Amino acid sequence: MKLNKAFALRVREILKEKKLTQYKLAQETGLYHSTMTDILNCKYQTPNFKNMALIIRALEMSMSEFFDSELFDFNLLEIEEK
Repeated sequence: MKLNKAFALRVREILKEKKLTQYKLAQETGLYHSTMTDILNCKYQTPNFKNMALIIRALEMSMSEFFDSELFDFNLLEIEEK
């Protein structure tokens, strides 16, 4: 699984747990709703770290809490090498 997909799945998982909408999350981060939609629909090949940090902070989580998921198992992530 690619990192952008793992990130999107994790955000959606947390939104469901916290009973938050994608729209509300966009408002909390200050990102455009269209940008949030693109992130969660994997329109970007690689997530922008600033946007990732804004989203994780808006979810009221630490980085370690957010990334503590099987979705981010490095043995399963597809990481493109140049």
